Amino acid sequence: MTPQELKATCLGFTGASEEFPFDESNSVFKVAGKIFALSRLDASPLRVSLKCEPELAVQLRGQHPAITGGYHLNKRHWNTVVLDGSVPRQLVLDMIEDSYDLVVAGLPKAQRERLRWSALSREQRVPGGRS
Repeated sequence: MTPQELKATCLGFTGASEEFPFDESNSVFKVAGKIFALSRLDASPLRVSLKCEPELAVQLRGQHPAITGGYHLNKRHWNTVVLDGSVPRQLVLDMIEDSYDLVVAGLPKAQRERLRWSALSREQRVPGGRS
């Protein structure tokens, strides 16, 4: 995944925005003012930090050496993924979407409705194993 693809994927979600609250190099992708992804898009190798359900976060780390506890983040709830091609592309896309969904699920109902977000299929999805 290229930096441009990562940025386009993150910004492709309803209500998503890119901000630079830390410095001009670190892209912070938010929805309703809440962070769902962080990346230094000019880094080599490219990495992205994503919110994740705690049990799944540990499971993914055990399956993929390129997935580690969130860098400078709460490692219980965040993973950092090195986008070196070793993690399947679809899994990375699923992890980004799940991170967005976790954040939106925690928003007040009125904000979720404004985003036209639905959790109908969320419980059925597992990164890399969607039906």
